[in-house]
Order: sequence, then C-alpha cells, then structure tokens
Amino acid sequence: MFVADLLRHGALEGGVKYRGRIEDNLTLEGHTQMNRVWKQVHNNIDLIIASPRSRCALPAQQWADKKAIPCIIEPRIAEMHYGDWEGLTHDEIEASFPNILTQWRKDPTGMRPPSGESPEELQTRIADFWQDACLSYRGKHALIVGHSGSTRMLIAHIQNQPIAYTRHISMPYACWSRVEHKHGKNKLLFVNADSESTTTS
Repeated sequence: MFVADLLRHGALEGGVKYRGRIEDNLTLEGHTQMNRVWKQVHNNIDLIIASPRSRCALPAQQWADKKAIPCIIEPRIAEMHYGDWEGLTHDEIEASFPNILTQWRKDPTGMRPPSGESPEELQTRIADFWQDACLSYRGKHALIVGHSGSTRMLIAHIQNQPIAYTRHISMPYACWSRVEHKHGKNKLLFVNADSESTTTS
C-alpha cells in the first residue's frame, strides 16, 4: 500500500494570479497555513515529494531536513504552464483574451492557454508520476506538496474522472487531502480536511 497526503502551497505575495512557472514567495500566513498541516501529519510521513517551485520545495525541504527524511523534487507535479497567462489576474486575462476563462473554468478539455500547456499534457504527466510513485514508494506514507491545478488533476486521476471533473474540486490555499493505492486500486480517503480538527493515526 502507498498512502499520500496532498498539500497545496499556502497564500502567496502578490495576491491571486495565474502562476505556473512564475516564482512568488509565500506570505507569512502562507507559511503558517502549511506548517499547521505539517504538524498534523509529520509523525506519519516517511518521505516528502515536492514540486520544484520554491513555494512548495522550500518548506518541504525544511521539514524533511528537520525530520531527516528524503525530500524528492518532482517536476511532474509542477503546476500547469499557463503560457501568456502567467502572472496575470483573472481581470487581466479577461481583458486580453475575452470570454476564454468562462469556458476554461467550466471545462478546459481540449483548450490550451496561449503558448502554454494543455490540460491533457498535465493529465499525462500526473498519471505517469502516480504510477511510478505507487511502485517506487510501496509501503510508504508520503507528503506530496503541490499546486491547485496539479493536485486537482491527481485527485481526478485517482477517482478515474475526466478533466472536466477538476473544475468541481475546491482547492483553497494549504488544503489537505489523502489518497491511497492498495491492491492495485486507488482511493480518495478525504479531501480538503480541516487541519485544526482532523487527526491522523
């Protein structure tokens, strides 16, 4: 069996924007949000797998160093590359690319941000990552530190759902979910738990 806690990074400086490859720092509250979840799960974690973006990789490496466990930087769980949308707010994208976000937020299947990555490409690399992780880390409990888009896609893959399903998954900052792979089957154990009240064994 392979168990993974999924943690989205916390709040970022500069407010809400489309960030894929762009690096922005966590706010103080963002650090606090992530540390709150880490305190809930750290006793169970054997290794940490993190996106290469600093908002994920830096806290992940700090936690791993403190606990003396591996921290694996995994490019396949990086956020979607948003191309010409990178660094823009919703309103800025709407001004430059009218009406596209309405369809994107409903169902991005078959779409692609200009000069960016398609949801299908994200889906492929997430599925490849999960298949490898289930084999490589069998018997382990991992913390996977990622992003809104990549984590939504992983949850959709775990549940064998289409890309459109990702638009129905709430993904607030520092939200925490848990999935497992057991006897060849994937299962979502919980999604977006309240770190203040959820306990772990």
